[in-house]
Amino acid sequence: MGWTKRQYIEQAFEEIGLAAYIFDLTPEQLQSALRRLDAMMAGWNANGIRIGWPIPSIADGSDIGVDAKAPDIANEAIYLNLAIRLASSFGKTLSSDTKMYADAAYSNLLNQTSAPTPERQFPDTLSRGAGTKPWRSLDNTQFMKTPSNPLQAGEDSEINFD
Repeated sequence: MGWTKRQYIEQAFEEIGLAAYIFDLTPEQLQSALRRLDAMMAGWNANGIRIGWPIPSIADGSDIGVDAKAPDIANEAIYLNLAIRLASSFGKTLSSDTKMYADAAYSNLLNQTSAPTPERQFPDTLSRGAGTKPWRSLDNTQFMKTPSNPLQAGEDSEINFD
């Protein structure tokens, strides 16, 4: 079982120096942090970081005790970035290390969850560029060469794009 939303919130509060074992968080503070957490995750979802987070359809429609269904690689990025969002409203200043770790964790998560860029082959009608002179190339042309290894649809058939 993964982390619950409450665990992310408590870990974020611990990061800003308001650990639950020392300070009693009020239900209003927890609910406010939950709204911020869900808003942050909705923003990440809109930016292409889709990790299966249960995003509520209304502001207070989230359950703090529900399993967040986030992969393990996302845990540090979630609670550190939530701590950054919560710190100023509690009058806390985070260390530069926390900010650095949050940025690194977010970048790592972004790298792990973003789709790879699809490969493209240029058509033979595409110019090589203004600086390319025909006498500088072996084939004496200013256009891209037809790919020598075209995409294959099967054993011996090519894919044609019309």
